[in-house]
Amino acid sequence: MTDMPPDRLSVDPRSPYYDEAALARDVGIRFKGVEKTNVEEYCVSENWVRVSVGNSKDRRGNPLTLKLTGTVEPYFRNPSAQP
Repeated sequence: MTDMPPDRLSVDPRSPYYDEAALARDVGIRFKGVEKTNVEEYCVSENWVRVSVGNSKDRRGNPLTLKLTGTVEPYFRNPSAQP
């Protein structure tokens, strides 16, 4: 694994962009220069994040998300933890 998080990552295990090894290293997201803790999915190359909206759920029990566009900066909070 490299020192940079993947270009696109999702916390949903059903997503093709789910990467358990990267998530185990505790990925942090800075969006437009502000630390975000409610990010469900991000894409650096397309400049967007999906953030959960409160505690709301859809009819399947998944969190409701909102897609925001802007500069995305992912990083590993704990770079020394190698799985």
